[in-house]
Amino acid sequence: MMIPWQQLDSDTLQNIIESFVLREGTDYGEQERSLEEKVRDIRRQLASGDVVLVWSELHETLNIMPRTQLNENTP
Repeated sequence: MMIPWQQLDSDTLQNIIESFVLREGTDYGEQERSLEEKVRDIRRQLASGDVVLVWSELHETLNIMPRTQLNENTP
């Protein structure tokens, strides 16, 4: 189920994004990026609609995923 990020408290959204960024462990290439830069990128992607917040009832987890991936997983 998609969660409308605009309806979340600002601190809650910040915590969700930080948790996502910290657990992803993504390699950003030769130049390391700060947590603030990564969080800013995710916020920008949420605002543009490129990524969405998704709640999994099965796993009881909240995740951030590309909108295109969400569309591929819906029947």
